[in-house]
Parts: sequence; C-alpha cells; structure tokens
Amino acid sequence: MPDIMIRHIDRLMAERIKLLAKERQWSINDVVLQALRHGLGVSESSGVLAENLLESRDLTDAGGHWNASERAAFQEAVQALAVAQSEQLTSAMNRKVGELLD
Repeated sequence: MPDIMIRHIDRLMAERIKLLAKERQWSINDVVLQALRHGLGVSESSGVLAENLLESRDLTDAGGHWNASERAAFQEAVQALAVAQSEQLTSAMNRKVGELLD
C-alpha cells in the first residue's frame, strides 16, 4: 500500500485526531484512515473496499434526532429540490427577494 504524507495540519485537527485515538484506543494512523474513508465515502467490509454512496436520507440521520414529521418534511423538501428545474428555483428566489424589498 502506498504511503501518503499530509502536511500543514492545524492544531485543532491534530488535537481532535489525538483525542479520538485515545478515546477509541486506536493508533493515530487508524483514526486518520477512518476519517479519510468516511470523508471519501469509502467503507471497508470484510477486507474489501467498496464505494459508499450517501443518499439524501443520510442527511436526516446526520442532522440529529428528528421526529417522524420533521424527517418527512425534510425528505419532501429534498425530493422537491431534486426534481425542480433551475429556472423554477431562481424565479421563486427572485420573487421572495422582491417581496422582502417591498
């Protein structure tokens, strides 16, 4: 496996890496590898790396503990945005801005 050197890690990030390593009793290398896997959407399952596609429903889980109606409302909004044409979004935004200015 190739080695990669990462330079210019800020103090806050270095402290967070060390804290996670201590809490989980992992090496610093393992913490950084896990962070990279997670950030790049790659998971390791039974020794095989597979791309991990994040879907919009994952955002509701990451946002904290939402009740069922909050999750449904958020999912509905995400779906509406996914199918909206860009012209629809910009014209709606322009109308809202115009209302605020009036």
